[in-house]
Amino acid sequence: MNVTVTEAKALAGHQVWLRFSDGREGEVDLVDALSGPVFEPLRDLDYFRRFVVDETLVWPNGADFAPEFLYERLPAPATAGTRSA
Repeated sequence: MNVTVTEAKALAGHQVWLRFSDGREGEVDLVDALSGPVFEPLRDLDYFRRFVVDETLVWPNGADFAPEFLYERLPAPATAGTRSA
């Protein structure tokens, strides 16, 4: 799978809304992925919100996530014909 992030918006906490090159979009929460020295600064919400989109999310300190990793964290798409009672 070769997808890239085409658009992103910071939401509450460490959540981000993402749109991918195949048109799929959704919200992901990255708080549990922020471990290790390069990701530690991203725990600060002001710093976290400083990402830019360059085929994925990239921060000023060079931290980034593979777009495939972000894509896999999207909620499963709703299946057609499913209705709530």
